[in-house]
Amino acid sequence: MKSWSLMGLLATAIIALALPVYAYNETSRMDAAQARLLAASVEQGEMIYAQNCVVCHGADGQGIGTYPGLDNEGVRTMDYETLFKTIERGRYGTAMAAWGVNEGGVLNSQQLDQLIAMLQSGDWAKTARTVDAAGLNPPTVLNIELPADTLAEVAKLPQGQMLAQALPLYTANCSGCHGPSGEGTAIAPVLNDATLRSQKSDEELSRIISNGVSGTLMAGWGQALSAGEIANLVGLIRNWGEIPPGLIPTPELPPLASSDAEVIAAGGKLYSVACATCHGPAGQGTRMAPALNAQSFLSQTNDQAIKMIIAQGVPDTRMPAWGGRLTDAELNSLVSFLRAWEPTAPAVAQPLPGGGQGGPPWLRNNTGN
Repeated sequence: MKSWSLMGLLATAIIALALPVYAYNETSRMDAAQARLLAASVEQGEMIYAQNCVVCHGADGQGIGTYPGLDNEGVRTMDYETLFKTIERGRYGTAMAAWGVNEGGVLNSQQLDQLIAMLQSGDWAKTARTVDAAGLNPPTVLNIELPADTLAEVAKLPQGQMLAQALPLYTANCSGCHGPSGEGTAIAPVLNDATLRSQKSDEELSRIISNGVSGTLMAGWGQALSAGEIANLVGLIRNWGEIPPGLIPTPELPPLASSDAEVIAAGGKLYSVACATCHGPAGQGTRMAPALNAQSFLSQTNDQAIKMIIAQGVPDTRMPAWGGRLTDAELNSLVSFLRAWEPTAPAVAQPLPGGGQGGPPWLRNNTGN
């Protein structure tokens, strides 16, 4: 009996000693498994980001133009529920669309979880490499600089200091759509206009620049520009008449369109798959989207502007952002295909029968209907 009792005590002692070791090893195994699961989720999230988010927030999460950066502590420490709902449902009054499938988007709950894992636990340098390897780097925004002697001449004007600060901002962020001297283009209205100055108050101009205009290419710049910078842009619009005509040079924009038959053909295939349903097989427009095969659009819209429209889409319209789904070469091939229409494009296109006026108001053609 004593031997059995002794053996029982030994067994109990062994178990007592082994349990903590087992528990420690089991905890380590669970931690390792969770780490592997998180790493896999982050890796999947990088590709989801590359395909859906990069065109607005940048390959390295620093943000592009009006779109905010995501590489910051605010995003990394945001609680899961808030971040999930923001991505799933979008943000009202901003260009942030709803991405969840239950809200009309393309990402399911698992994909949203993987994207959140990347945003909160990923390495942005590695994400940028993933984006680059996939060929999905967002289109480069032209960096147009005004000559120093031009700014020096502007600074001598009555409101010169303010104008000299505003003009580089305008040239870098606004001239692509509104023209180098605010003369307007086919895709954005005139800003250098006495009627506009008489009809719009400083408060209204500031609100438009800060919040944008729904259903147009005019995004809100309130997160990208400071209050002082926005005030300077309002001052530029208000005092544009003081700048002598011709003082601001018209920048030379390098063409993106290619005349290579293979590039144009590749763009034509993309157009037939991604664009023809809404814009019409020959670019004549439909109820859903405006005509593209028209002098009223092609002759007044430079290659860079066409590329940015395709890449970034138009908020609150049917025009999605294709920049995260198409490579830079594919975007250029689409521009080349559209530009090839220009020599034979009608002055104003007639939409498909029963089409009527479709698409966003900034690109509607006056068909006389």
